[in-house]
Amino acid sequence: MREFEIDLDFVQDNESKSQKGVLRGLHFQNPPFEQGKLVRVVKGAVLDVAVDIRKDSDTYGEWLSQELTEENKTMLWIPPGFAHGFLTLKDETIFQYKCTDYYNKDSEGSIRWDDPILKINWNIKNPIVSDKDGSATLFIDFKSKF
Repeated sequence: MREFEIDLDFVQDNESKSQKGVLRGLHFQNPPFEQGKLVRVVKGAVLDVAVDIRKDSDTYGEWLSQELTEENKTMLWIPPGFAHGFLTLKDETIFQYKCTDYYNKDSEGSIRWDDPILKINWNIKNPIVSDKDGSATLFIDFKSKF
């Protein structure tokens, strides 16, 4: 197990409850309201995904995924400058995240979960996606502010 120390102030806690097959994301907040998120599963399981959207980064456009479950108790740190999303793998999944800044509607953004350039392997053909997430920006049209 890897331990780390972060010196941050978390100002907002969020929680969602979803049935199996719900996909949320890929979400972020633009500067100056960018958020870091510390995420975990309280009940159930998710496939959690982070995409680097820092335009000067060597890993711009690359993604990573991690399964978070109530059994493995794994937490994932999503720094500012990363788009974030998750797919619920079990019914009644409760997902929690602590944020380093408050939600700001005017600074929110999203990238399509099924973007053909990113090619994220969600391991599902037809997830349950909100209309908003289903019509998010394609990566080819995305202009990063990070």
